[in-house]
Amino acid sequence: MPAAVPVPPIAPARPSIPAQPPEEFTGIEVHDPKTSAAGVPAVANSLKHVYGSSGLVRGTAAMLGLNQWEGFDCPSCAWPDPEDHRSAFEFCENGAKAIASETTKKRVGPEFFAQFSVAEIAKLTDYEMDQAGRITQPVILRPGATHYEAISWDDAFRVVADELNALASPDEAVFYTSGRATNEAAFLYQLFVREYGTNNLPDCSNMCHESSGAAMGQSVGVGKGTVTLHDLETAETILIIGQNPGTNHPRMLSSLQKAVGQGTEIIAINPMKEAGLTGFMHPQQVKGVLGMATPLAKQFLQVRANGDQALLKGIAKTLVEDGTIDREFIAQHTAGFADYEAHLRTLDWAELERVSGIEKAVMEEVARTCARGERKLITCWAMGLTQHKNAVATIQEIVNIHLMLGALGRESAGLCPVRGHSNVQGDRTMGVFEKMPEWFMAKLEREFQFTAPRKHGYDAVAAIKAMHQGEAKVFYALGGNFLQASPDTEYTGEALRRCNLTVHICTKLNRSHVVTGRTGLILPCYGRSERENGKSGEDHFCTVENSMSVVHASHGKLAAASPHLLSEPEIVARTAAATLGSRSKTPWLKLGTDYDKVRERIERVVPGFENFNERVRKPGGFYLPNTARELKWVTASGKANFNTHPLTCVQPRADQLVLQTFRSHDQFNTTVYGLNDRYRGIGNERRIVFMNPGDMKAREISPLAPVDMTSEFNGETRVANRFLAIPYDMPAGCAAAYFPEANVLVPIDSYADVSLTPTSKSVLITVRPSVSAE
Repeated sequence: MPAAVPVPPIAPARPSIPAQPPEEFTGIEVHDPKTSAAGVPAVANSLKHVYGSSGLVRGTAAMLGLNQWEGFDCPSCAWPDPEDHRSAFEFCENGAKAIASETTKKRVGPEFFAQFSVAEIAKLTDYEMDQAGRITQPVILRPGATHYEAISWDDAFRVVADELNALASPDEAVFYTSGRATNEAAFLYQLFVREYGTNNLPDCSNMCHESSGAAMGQSVGVGKGTVTLHDLETAETILIIGQNPGTNHPRMLSSLQKAVGQGTEIIAINPMKEAGLTGFMHPQQVKGVLGMATPLAKQFLQVRANGDQALLKGIAKTLVEDGTIDREFIAQHTAGFADYEAHLRTLDWAELERVSGIEKAVMEEVARTCARGERKLITCWAMGLTQHKNAVATIQEIVNIHLMLGALGRESAGLCPVRGHSNVQGDRTMGVFEKMPEWFMAKLEREFQFTAPRKHGYDAVAAIKAMHQGEAKVFYALGGNFLQASPDTEYTGEALRRCNLTVHICTKLNRSHVVTGRTGLILPCYGRSERENGKSGEDHFCTVENSMSVVHASHGKLAAASPHLLSEPEIVARTAAATLGSRSKTPWLKLGTDYDKVRERIERVVPGFENFNERVRKPGGFYLPNTARELKWVTASGKANFNTHPLTCVQPRADQLVLQTFRSHDQFNTTVYGLNDRYRGIGNERRIVFMNPGDMKAREISPLAPVDMTSEFNGETRVANRFLAIPYDMPAGCAAAYFPEANVLVPIDSYADVSLTPTSKSVLITVRPSVSAE
């Protein structure tokens, strides 16, 4: 590649800028945990956030456009919208918080960066960074500078192009994607990266549902959920494992309420009892307004951390011993059952009880509930399963159970991995993946007349290591907060510091913007709710794919936060044009502003998008095909595969606990909207660790005492200082703390087999009174 501007192989670090958030406490308030979710408090909190941030007029317009037929898709979670009727208020509390954050009246312009140095910005909490407001124009942190300064768009693209073209190999650049990017932006992004010459396309899925895709791909040939919203609402039994819908997917509660109303039995499996799994007060129904909750989970199994595989094997063992399996379905559609059945018969019930923390009788009861009636079973799961070393094996136990019962490929039954960010599934469909299959690469080559690289690229963990080792020198992020989303905060921070250039396409400040390479660029884009400057009308829109494979349009409605913003597709396209120049035959500048043209290209490359522009203009969009739902098995065996794995679990020492990192109720992914965790009874504080009361007593730790946590892995120690200990109803030996604060404890080399997802739900820690306690 032609060199433009020489750059040093490894840029100097910025050791004075901390990677972790400030350690100061903010004044904790503790209340009794809630036993049900939503209701009037959720409405009041929604209005408080929206009107307090956006004002009455802009806030009302935002809420009325959220998730409507001709409105914009919520930038928060990926839960599907109702297919028939939509209320005027088709959003949840966390969706309201997300839109309040995006539509805020506060602005972060050049004067902000002139006033505050990077070191001063780094002293802000994550909440304070989000509260600062929307970034209004591109800014650059030049080598050795203490402050960001304004830069024109053309100059910003030139900086990126010069750095990329100066690299010895395209594989020295890393291109990260957040799950918020639209289909059009994601498709152009992966095309640019591959025309540039690399497959280094890590994304946020690497750190969340990669385990689901890997497990399901091997088992049933498709890495996506196999059910629809109607299926969920008409199932006989729903298992919800390692998921907290009340905080992470609140609109799911409406569907669960409908299901319970028609006779569905919900069984929740999670170490901690969560309000959103026990009861729901629908805020748009009289009963909910009056504070009367619909009970949800009939059974709540408080499984030990990383004990899910043992529990699921116990359920499967019961089905075999009871003889309630569907042998006709197994014979016609599956392979590998004989080995799996033999394995189940060898398992010792006492060991299954010990590892799971659940009694044999309870496991048998759950199995018999799953096998009742017409066996209309749906299993939902999230990060509580995907972020363990044995995550893929555990998820394949779920698939095994469904195959044993024939609970796949028919109405009201199937698999439901519940995705997090609003288009994380769509980004993968568009090709944002470090190892796309050959058919995709071949079609991309034919459509755009170039030779695509075949060498697999870096996933998230490999990308961090490559940057840390000086093998990757440019980091470019399409959205997200990579530093805070990643494991091993100090290691990741040092990896970013060692880059020559770090680039972030974003709407608001986050900690990744202060821990930068030698040069740092912030490129601000429109929010999902906004009209693009100079463009309006029904024909200018983007598309997204929800957690149940529905592709639909998203129309920005509100005035943009700044006249200097560009769309994500245009930023990507102009970066590509500046970098590739005459080497590319792709009409980048045209595609960056004409999304119909992008969709025409998608249609010719990605299966299932036939007549894309026509079908996506219909209210509600369209479903993508799902081979497993059609009982077509795109696997090596041509069948759905039973996978047999030995029973495994994390093995803590007697003085260790198993820590899981998770969200508070006032955050979405790494974005912190407030300091409260209302359902768990926590107010005005984030630096806390939930512990079993007996574990606290054994360590002579009193409630609210400051503690330090230490993780040990492969002879290395990592420390998180100054957290307040909170006694909570959870199994002995378990602990929980919020990310990103606790991510510093997650070792970079601790990840799931096959999927390589960081093990953020099974971190071995010791907890001791804080040495820095006041």
